[in-house]
Amino acid sequence: MTSIESQLKELAKKYSENLKTKIDNRIIEMKNDDKSHYLIYQVLGITDKEGQLIDLYQNKGRFLYKYAGSFLEEATKLCFLSQFPESTTTKIPNTIGQRPKTFEIDCLENNNAIEIKWRDATTDGDHITKEHTRIKVIYEAGYQPIRIMFYYPNRTQAIKIQNTLETLYKGIGGEYYYGDSAWKYVKERTTIDLKKILEEIALINTKDK
Repeated sequence: MTSIESQLKELAKKYSENLKTKIDNRIIEMKNDDKSHYLIYQVLGITDKEGQLIDLYQNKGRFLYKYAGSFLEEATKLCFLSQFPESTTTKIPNTIGQRPKTFEIDCLENNNAIEIKWRDATTDGDHITKEHTRIKVIYEAGYQPIRIMFYYPNRTQAIKIQNTLETLYKGIGGEYYYGDSAWKYVKERTTIDLKKILEEIALINTKDK
């Protein structure tokens, strides 16, 4: 097993354990939750048992999405650090507006300002304005804005948002990769087949479940 494979395996273990702890603690907390809102569930044809499961998995889902995104971002950064030790997460001042005061570059590799997303299902139009400002600030700071998003959204409105963002990135001279092209970009830039390694870890971690 290579060094990067070991690091990714340890990272997956850490995130998996932390996620389990969060979920276990929330399940304990939920046992004492006020369930009077189940009345409205019943009005809408949802039984107490089903309502309890919905609340449980809603909470699990919130933790899972957060941890999944953070894990894949950190795993990607490890790949770039392995190949480019000087690459780092960097904040630059917002030279266009007052809020936010700074913009964070997930991975600054030489002149490439890489934003890493595991997926982006937002349907908020304000997201376009904020992102437009962010990439313009990055461009004017002398960096090339690059966005890699591993999983594309499924819903029509969210897809429209991503299409607009892709146009913005390419219009300013940046790059935009999603789905297979995102995995390919990481592999070509770092020589590390991140997807293959994660598939192997996933197989081990779900073997007996």
